[in-house]
Amino acid sequence: MIKESVAIAMLLFATAALAQEATKVEPSHYRVAFENEHVRVLNMHYGPHEKSKLHEHPAGVAVYLTEGHFRFTDENGKVTIADARAGDSRWFPAFKHKVENMSDKPFDAIYIEIKTKPQQ
Repeated sequence: MIKESVAIAMLLFATAALAQEATKVEPSHYRVAFENEHVRVLNMHYGPHEKSKLHEHPAGVAVYLTEGHFRFTDENGKVTIADARAGDSRWFPAFKHKVENMSDKPFDAIYIEIKTKPQQ
């Protein structure tokens, strides 16, 4: 089961730098797979023991393709250790963080960013 916040994971130490959009700050870890006016789908990949810079994500759903073990540090320096199980999904509100893959194995996931509010 996933511990509190994998995507919040994913991440980090407070720095003076402002967080930026993930694909701009971390193009080796985040790649746009699909985008329209409602959603943007990112492929996420972290090699063994790779770390990210501080970056941000809008609200969305993470779908874990492989298992993972992470250290997430938010923009305030709060550290969360989390695990992901292949096949699990999780909702995340908008967040800023750094990620460290603490595993000896690569990690892959999909993050579906929500662009529009649902119609009622």
